[in-house]
Amino acid sequence: MRKIMITNDDGIASDGLLRLVKAAKAFGEVYVVAPDGQRSAASHSISLHNELDVYPYECPVEGVKAYTCSGTPADCVRVGVLNLTDRKPDVVLSGVNYGYNVASDLQYSATAGAAFEAAFQRCHAIALSEGMSPCHEVTDAFLSEILEKLIEMPLEQDQIFNVNFPQCSRAECKGILYDRTVSRGMFYRDHYEETKKLPKGGIRLMVIGDRSTDSEEGSDYRAILENYVSVGVVNNLM
Repeated sequence: MRKIMITNDDGIASDGLLRLVKAAKAFGEVYVVAPDGQRSAASHSISLHNELDVYPYECPVEGVKAYTCSGTPADCVRVGVLNLTDRKPDVVLSGVNYGYNVASDLQYSATAGAAFEAAFQRCHAIALSEGMSPCHEVTDAFLSEILEKLIEMPLEQDQIFNVNFPQCSRAECKGILYDRTVSRGMFYRDHYEETKKLPKGGIRLMVIGDRSTDSEEGSDYRAILENYVSVGVVNNLM
C-alpha cells in the first residue's frame, strides 16, 4: 500500500491539515508529522543546534498515526522520513496552508519548504494552499481530483508540485489550470513601520504587507486572481 506522510506549517491542529488527511486516506496509508504550533514563513530552515521534541498526537481521523514536532516543517519531514516509519513515504503532502503560496513569496513559504525537503529526501512532494477565507468550497470540491492526478504524475529530481485554491465560492471557480509558472511578482509588497522607540537608540519595527495584483499571463498568481485553481511545478535550488 502507498505510504503518505502529511505535514504543514500552520500546526498540527490546523483545519486545513485535517481536511487533507481525510482526503488523502483514499490514496494510501497516512501518517502525520506536523509542528506543535505556528511556523509560517520558516522557509526550508532546519534545526541544527537544538534538540527536537517529538510527541504522539491523537489524530481525530481513525487509523492515522500522528506526531507533533517542536521544529520547523522541514524538520518534521526529516524526522518523519528518517525516524518515525519503517520505510520512506511514497508521497509527502504539505498543507493545506491557510494563505496562498504563489509568486516570489514561495521563497519564504514553510509549506513549500517542507515539500522541498521531501523532494531532497527523494519523496514525491506536493504543496497545497488556499486563500485566507472561511469558505473552503473550492478546495473541498477539487482536492481529491487533484491528489489522484498529481500523486501518479512524475516529477524530475528536486521538483515539487505547488497547488493553490482560489478564495471564492465553488460557483465562482472557473476550474483548474495546470502547468502554471511561478509569477515574478509578489503577493505582498512589504515595508516596515516603527512601533516603538527603544533604549540606547534602538527602534522596534513591524512588517506591513501591501497587497499587489501584478502577475504575468500563465502564472500561478494570475490563475488564482482569476478564480482558477493553480497547479504548477517548482524547482528547488539544486
